[in-house]
Amino acid sequence: MVMPLRTCLALLLVLSACATTEPSVPRSPRIANLQRAAKLPWTDGGRCVVKEASRPWSQVVEQCFHALDTRRIHFRDTGHRCPVATADAASLEMLVGVCLLTQPELAVGAVVIIGAVVVAVAIREELEAYELRHQYPEPREETQPVAGQRVTQSEPTAQAGAAGQDWFPPPPGPPDFMEPRERGPECIPKRVPPKGGNSVHDTCADNLPLNAFRGANALVNGKAFDALQPATRTLWEIKTDNFDAFTSALQEIVVRKQAAELTRERALALACGFKFAVGVRSAAHRAALLKQAPSLTIVVMDWC
Repeated sequence: MVMPLRTCLALLLVLSACATTEPSVPRSPRIANLQRAAKLPWTDGGRCVVKEASRPWSQVVEQCFHALDTRRIHFRDTGHRCPVATADAASLEMLVGVCLLTQPELAVGAVVIIGAVVVAVAIREELEAYELRHQYPEPREETQPVAGQRVTQSEPTAQAGAAGQDWFPPPPGPPDFMEPRERGPECIPKRVPPKGGNSVHDTCADNLPLNAFRGANALVNGKAFDALQPATRTLWEIKTDNFDAFTSALQEIVVRKQAAELTRERALALACGFKFAVGVRSAAHRAALLKQAPSLTIVVMDWC
């Protein structure tokens, strides 16, 4: 008699729990599950895993096994870790697959993946968002009562000075860049869909070295910036105008408009503790913008 799939699966998980030692709980089980899942090929872009990642790993595997690209995975229970009851071929593959994937330590050759694994989009975005949240954590306001008012320690106000309250000077860095000790939620970078419509622009933004927001914009302080380099804390705007082909009159109009726009965007970035840079396609475009707005950091893009 063929045992029902759910009964087989429940029996298998019980046997696996008895045969193995439960690993110590990681500091962030959800992120540990996402990192584990990132090594596997998924047919749904990783959406099921992202949805279920807060569960124990064994439940994530059980709930999302259907989304695995099993055509690219060979399950080999060479160590006979997964005794299973009689089942049809499809159920047997699932039972053995779930058992092997939930082992604390995989035996060599137990799970063989064919070809290179590209991290699924949804999983990659979750991991990038987690990394960014830790690089730019939510602010914690530390206050001290001064004359009946709450004064933030990081603000060198006259009231704080009068009360003898300490404040901290900006860290070393370029004169026009100060990392604030406190940032509001509007300063935490968020992935938003790119405006799109220009393949050259999107390619130049995505190919910016060390861009953590490939395929998306970084929403900071109400502005959707084209790219973000977390390592240097730099927000980028990309300009792909064919500037050299413009007439002199059009060049003047474009530069005047862009200089005002970029100066405003630089102020938004600096207010949240980020540096700001602009990528352009020609030296002439760079020179014209710098003449109009010398405080900008502008580079000629050599990556697109």
